[in-house]
Amino acid sequence: MFKHLLVPTDGSGLSRQTVTRAVTFAREAGARITFFFAQQDYPMPLYGEGALLVPVAPDQFANATMAEATRILAEARKEAEDAGVPAGTDTAVSDLPYVAIIDAANRHQCDLIFMASHGRKGVVGFLLGSETQKVLTHTDIPVLVYR
Repeated sequence: MFKHLLVPTDGSGLSRQTVTRAVTFAREAGARITFFFAQQDYPMPLYGEGALLVPVAPDQFANATMAEATRILAEARKEAEDAGVPAGTDTAVSDLPYVAIIDAANRHQCDLIFMASHGRKGVVGFLLGSETQKVLTHTDIPVLVYR
């Protein structure tokens, strides 16, 4: 039924469990997977009272988030390949992760988005959580939510 899954991942515990379950699902369905990591855009510093201090330069921030994406996606891809499931990876920088997830699913012509019900919180964990609800309400592609 489903032949190409998009699996957004952020490296959190639930996200890693979701990768494992998605790999099993894909193997049983004879499907392939594209793992996706939505990189956080550089936070805009605020000035004045209550200012947000950004301790790294934009290029350092971009390099760090790309390194994190590369590491997390490589782990997911290896798990799929070890199980005999064809897998690719993709990443994009976005201040709206749910849009990036939907765009990736469309770009790769995925017929199912397989994602965790929630992820990490705070600056590092912007990918999932409420993003799952936003994906559910803004896409025509079926979404399987793993809890």
